Amino acid sequence: MKMKHLLRLALVLLAVACAMLAARAADAPDVAEDPALEKRVNDIGLELRCLVCQNQTIADSHAGLAIDLKNQIREQLKTGKTDRQILDFMVERYGDFVLYKPPMKATTILLWVGPFALMAIGLGVAALIVRRRRSAAHATPHLTEEQRRQAARLLADEPEIRS
Repeated sequence: MKMKHLLRLALVLLAVACAMLAARAADAPDVAEDPALEKRVNDIGLELRCLVCQNQTIADSHAGLAIDLKNQIREQLKTGKTDRQILDFMVERYGDFVLYKPPMKATTILLWVGPFALMAIGLGVAALIVRRRRSAAHATPHLTEEQRRQAARLLADEPEIRS
């Protein structure tokens, strides 16, 4: 009786696991009928940043927005637009940030210099903290002459402690 119960439970768990895997499976990305068109879509996608992932190109991303952008590129290529026209359209719509390698200009200077500036600020703060700690550790307390006499009197009046 227990063996039948365990077998039934194992089958139910297996069915639930299969259902979960099937529900999690994603649709295959759209592929153009024309392999040359798909290669152009991929080449253009390598130049565009996924606005969701940000560290991936849309060619590498499976985010919904990246898939939409790839479909949009496909449609524009089918209408005869050039790669440059498509990239210009994307920049006009999403700004220079959509380019995986944005051009160096006044509006993108923060994208290029920002990480280095933050790193320099962080290193400067770390150096300042280390310098202050070192100087605090090496500093000798400055006592006035009156404080020195008072300390000497207190030390002279204390009885010796023997162990």
